[in-house]
This record gives sequence, C-alpha cells and structure tokens, in this order.
Amino acid sequence: SFHHHMGTGVETERELDLMMQNTGDAVGLLVDTGHLVFAGGDLLSVVERYGSRINHIHTKDIRADILATVDRNKDSFLDCVLRGVFTVPGDGMIDYGQFMQALAQQNYEGWVIVEAEQDPALADPYEYACMGYKALQQAATAAGYTITN
Repeated sequence: SFHHHMGTGVETERELDLMMQNTGDAVGLLVDTGHLVFAGGDLLSVVERYGSRINHIHTKDIRADILATVDRNKDSFLDCVLRGVFTVPGDGMIDYGQFMQALAQQNYEGWVIVEAEQDPALADPYEYACMGYKALQQAATAAGYTITN
C-alpha cells in the first residue's frame, strides 16, 4: 500500500490523484484521514474515487482551532504535531460517521487503525486510544459493520 503523509512528496489530494493515476491497480492505497484533511483534501471524494484500491486505513482527527493557526509555509509538520493539531477520532472535526458510510458503500473490509500523533504528556495515550476506539466503533456499527474484538 502507498501511504500519503505530510512531509513527503505526496501530501495533497492533487498529489495523491497524480500518484494513483500513474500507478496500476496493484498499488493499493492506505488512506490516512488526518493527513489528508490536514492537507486540505476531501476525504469522502478520495474514498469514492479510489475505494477499490483502499486496503488499509489510519484514522486520526484534526483539532480545527489549532489547524486554523497553522501557517503551512512556516510551521513544520513536527511543530504542528507538538501544538496538538492531531487527536483521535471523535475528538476533532472529521465526521467519522460519513467516512465509515463511504467505506461501507465501497465494501471496504480491511484494517482500521486508531492514531493520535500527539504529545503523550498532554493527552494520556490510553484514555485517548479508548476514546478513538469508541468513536470508530459507533461510526462503524452505524454504517453496518460488525466489530469483533
């Protein structure tokens, strides 16, 4: 799978489109929700366009108030992480209900991983992992998925 990511050659939706258009179906896509939204991408459009090639999901959320203060020309990716722009699903601006519905419409059946990329001194990792899991579990169940532990 190809993993788009901030701080790499494929950050934006446009860059992701170019990569996907210039590779074949053998190249799968790992969708990273937080990185795509951070880069200004439309998460639901990407799922619709590339659903058949998505084979792994990294979920993180975005704190809109911190994102609004980011200067993409000056602030490094690490600076943004340390300022707390990322959090777990359910604690930010991404609508995971819509996202899981879009995945279900594409018959996605792969892994969905909770990520936070935040300072553990400020956000207890266990507490936030549980929060993210619960939010994703609710969204996935509402979209018709069955969650097994």
